[in-house]
Amino acid sequence: MAYGGAVNSQPLDPISEAHRQWSARWPEHADQMAAVTSVMRAQQILLGRIEAVLKPYGLTFAAYEALRLLAFTRAGRLPMGKMGERLMVHPASVTNVIGRLEARGLVRRAPSPEDRRVVLAEITGDGRALAETATGALHGAGFGLPGLTAEQAAAITGALRAVRVSAGEIGP
Repeated sequence: MAYGGAVNSQPLDPISEAHRQWSARWPEHADQMAAVTSVMRAQQILLGRIEAVLKPYGLTFAAYEALRLLAFTRAGRLPMGKMGERLMVHPASVTNVIGRLEARGLVRRAPSPEDRRVVLAEITGDGRALAETATGALHGAGFGLPGLTAEQAAAITGALRAVRVSAGEIGP
């Protein structure tokens, strides 16, 4: 069978085939390679599904996360640097996303009253309303995992937490 072919009209799983090939050459690394490749492919699939749900609202997942984070805060505002930490992205990414949201009137930037060197991002009423609407749409789409049970989703979260712990991102 050729790489990329099909058996019994079922499409070949490229990750299974790569695992088979790796196992023949580097069996001690085959499972890790397949795990990484599976996570990367799942990320592509899920981001595509999430972005498709958010597109009618003019939001990317990054913009949605920023709005949702601000909507979760008591005061509806956070320092831009704190947003980067909580969203686990580079400060330049936060600046870009907030700039696009600000242009749409969904957030506004202002200096912190406590320290004018700190820039706050604050969600507007329109931003809060859009965050709620988009959240409802994501709930309706099962966050891109409509076929999974809550238990399956929790198992995925647990398995990926182990990756995050091993990378030193979070404690055990």
